[in-house]
Amino acid sequence: MHVKRFLALLLGLLLTATASASGATPSPTPTPAATVPAPDPDPSPSPSPATVPSPVPAIARSWPVGTRPAVLRGWEPPATPYARGHRGVDLAAPAGAPVRAVAAGRVLFAGRVAGRGVVSLELTGVGTPPLRTTYEPVAPSVTEGDEITSAQPIGTLSPMTSHCPTTCLHWGLRRDETYLNPLSLLPSWLSGRAPSRLLPVLGVPLP
Repeated sequence: MHVKRFLALLLGLLLTATASASGATPSPTPTPAATVPAPDPDPSPSPSPATVPSPVPAIARSWPVGTRPAVLRGWEPPATPYARGHRGVDLAAPAGAPVRAVAAGRVLFAGRVAGRGVVSLELTGVGTPPLRTTYEPVAPSVTEGDEITSAQPIGTLSPMTSHCPTTCLHWGLRRDETYLNPLSLLPSWLSGRAPSRLLPVLGVPLP
């Protein structure tokens, strides 16, 4: 009798375990986390387009002194920004000669630098950055901020013997920090550099 009860109880336990196992809910499989790329620790900035400086226009309407004065020393660009060179041209003229603006512009500076009178003009309508011309040694007749027209007198030439063997005007040109040849401001009719042209050949029979 006791053996039958024990077998019945054991059979009930087995049936209950089987039912529990068949109805169990499997544990969900974990979803792997999305991989986020690490940021570049030193991203390189996009290169900006290079600024191409505007060419020098031949807008001069007058020499700064005289009429086609002798060039005592020409423009000699330095190999590097701090190397030796001649950052302008020296024009022969007598002391007291009127000094004129070669083109229209505005007076940026008129005063003394290292004991010499200097006038600096920012020219009008010459591109970006604007062109600047300098004249020295000059006794200025203009002041900072004055609007100047082409060929307008801006002062008189002061005597100076330390820069030239004789009295001369040092005429300079620059765009931003770059020095340029001031003679490039002169058109051919003013500088005397006549444009090349073809001449007829006479006395030669046609082929």
